[in-house]
Amino acid sequence: MKKVIISLVLGLGLLNSAVAAEGNAEAGKAKSAMCAACHGADGNSLVPIYPKLAGQSAAYMAKQLADFKLGAMSGGKEGRADAVMGGMVMALSDQDMLDLAAYFSSQSISVGNGSANAAGEKLYLGGDAERGITACASCHGNDGKGMALAGFPALGSQNSAYLKEQLEEFRSGVRANDKGSIMRDIAAKLDDEDIAALMQHMSSLK
Repeated sequence: MKKVIISLVLGLGLLNSAVAAEGNAEAGKAKSAMCAACHGADGNSLVPIYPKLAGQSAAYMAKQLADFKLGAMSGGKEGRADAVMGGMVMALSDQDMLDLAAYFSSQSISVGNGSANAAGEKLYLGGDAERGITACASCHGNDGKGMALAGFPALGSQNSAYLKEQLEEFRSGVRANDKGSIMRDIAAKLDDEDIAALMQHMSSLK
């Protein structure tokens, strides 16, 4: 029976304090049917605007689920507001979130639909000092696999349309559940061409 130990601080119930919480991947698989329509049975969404969950950090996914629930409960004043996901997570317990996160993190992500490009690679790896843009790789890794212990998600092979939407939401402030406004501060300095280049490069990473 596969279990994943997740150490994190989240905003609801069991996840309200720093604990080593166990997520059970087998239990998560049994609970994942409701996720499959948008995210795929194995977490590899075929719908471009929805994220792939396969291979993502379990701690990161559990936090996002808790943030969606907090967003729904607070009317968008806290957490992560999303009309669709808010409704989906309301019935989930803290353990459900941990189990789902454990299951999807244990799956292998499929190849992304992005195309490698010089502009995106340059900005991703080196940022733009003149515009005060930090290199994406400093948090998400050169290979886009993220830094799970620091809470930074994997971006490589993610659906490019989803990446674009998230960068735009951070830029506008619609999404505001990033640590210390890190993503909002960076995205605010990106123009449409930057986002178009980055979404392709990040999705192309393997």
